[in-house]
Amino acid sequence: MKGDSRRLANFRVHLVPAVLALANPPWQRDVWLDPSAFENLDHIFHTLFDDFCDAENPENHLGTSLRPQEEVLLMRQLGTALNAATADAPNDTDEEHLASGHGRE
Repeated sequence: MKGDSRRLANFRVHLVPAVLALANPPWQRDVWLDPSAFENLDHIFHTLFDDFCDAENPENHLGTSLRPQEEVLLMRQLGTALNAATADAPNDTDEEHLASGHGRE
C-alpha cells in the first residue's frame, strides 16, 4: 500500500466508526456513559473536528477522510447538528448531550 493510500485508509478507519457511533444510541449509553471506556463523546468530537476531519469546513478533507463530494456535504450537516446540540449541554457532559433533544432516538 502506497503512502497516500495508507493515509486515506488511516483517516477513514477513524472517521467512519465515529460517525457510526453517533448513529447508535444504545452504544452511546453503554459506552460513553461508562467511565472505564476509552471512547466518549469528546473522543468523537476530536475525531470529527480536530484529528481526521473538520466537520465545520470539511472541503479540505475531500480525497483523504472524505471520498465523494456528497460526504463533504453530509459532514458539514453533521458538524452543524453537533454544534447545535452543544447548546443543550451547558456543562458539556456526555449525559447532557444524550439527554438533549438532539441526542434522543
